[in-house]
Amino acid sequence: MINKETDIYSGDNSKKELKNITLFTSGLITYSVSFALCYSQFPIAIFHAGQLVGLALIVVSSISLCKFNIENRYLSIFYVAYLIWLAIIITRGFQTDSTFIKDMLYNARYGLMPYFVPVVLLFTKHSFFYKKIFDAIIILGIFYLIFDVIFIRQLLSSDRDNSTSVSIIEIFTSTLSLSAGFILLTYNYHSIKRILFSLFIVVLSLFFAVIRARRGLIFMCSSMLLCFYLLFTIHSKLKFAIIYISILLAAIGALYLSSIYKIGNRNIFSFVLDRGDEDTRTGVEMYFYDDLKTKDWIIGKGINGQYFCPDIEEEQATNYRNVIETDYLQIILNGGLLSLGLLLLILIPAVCLGLFYSKNMLSKGAAIWILLWIFYLYPARVSTFTLHYILVWISVGICYSKFMRKMSENEMKEFLNPISYLS
Repeated sequence: MINKETDIYSGDNSKKELKNITLFTSGLITYSVSFALCYSQFPIAIFHAGQLVGLALIVVSSISLCKFNIENRYLSIFYVAYLIWLAIIITRGFQTDSTFIKDMLYNARYGLMPYFVPVVLLFTKHSFFYKKIFDAIIILGIFYLIFDVIFIRQLLSSDRDNSTSVSIIEIFTSTLSLSAGFILLTYNYHSIKRILFSLFIVVLSLFFAVIRARRGLIFMCSSMLLCFYLLFTIHSKLKFAIIYISILLAAIGALYLSSIYKIGNRNIFSFVLDRGDEDTRTGVEMYFYDDLKTKDWIIGKGINGQYFCPDIEEEQATNYRNVIETDYLQIILNGGLLSLGLLLLILIPAVCLGLFYSKNMLSKGAAIWILLWIFYLYPARVSTFTLHYILVWISVGICYSKFMRKMSENEMKEFLNPISYLS
């Protein structure tokens, strides 16, 4: 039996707290679904309204859920310093005109909301919170499937230069489906139906990423699947059988895909092969390096920081850009090496604690999730207001918690599946 010595884990079991947890996840789902649909052909104003509703639910519920009960002194020092620095980044370059504010609220990738994601670390550690987060992952996966059916023509378009198709795949995947990988990394606490559903979602995301030759997404989806495979194999009693069958199925699957699935009479993998050695970033990064001065490298240029980058995009309105597709450089652009350094000083110890000083798969899975996210800082924009990034800070809380790391598998299962939430 679990000895719940402090209510930061068991929660006060009040109806108000449980209601706020539900409101938070409902708001997150509403905002995420609305943001994803902003990249469709439907009227964008409708979905902006949905984002505002989602934000309202998130803000109202978050105020009640935040509890500054950080156990680890090292974490509390660097976490507070990081929050203060994020607040400074927001104030530097923030504008009060309506257009800027709207973009900051509605843009989940490069707007204001990603700066508030670390606050999730302060949320109550109630087991009901983790349950609702797991439910949110599945619900977003269901929406991902529905949207795939609705926009199947755009997703399977044979036009390689179709920017709408590329945007839909990237936004749908990063906003709705990538978080399913967390279910796979913590499969020991989920039903077989949820595991298979999450596996299907990640594989389907990989399939569409291959079609559009999105190398970053291919790396992200395949690395999640690889980690799941390794975890499952290591903890299985039939290791050799699993490895043998996996190799056989992989070979058959590759042959089948290469011979059956074609787009415009071209092999499905041809676009990936064509883009395999295509360099689309060096030019942008060289402009970035040339523009930043020593001061900029240290403290960044603020939330609306820009760098000189001419003739990169078609019909470019200005020679200055405020975004760069490599996320660690985006972090440096806005907050400098100071921002990136503080972030890594929090995340890297969390990975070590979760991987090497824990007794259960939830802690190890959380550590792997953080580690993968660090790797993803190069190929994609991942510090976004999405469940994918929110799970990183939830994982940080898990890995720094000695209470959660020391639970055995049976104790963790009991913690995540209590008999009643209103005792």
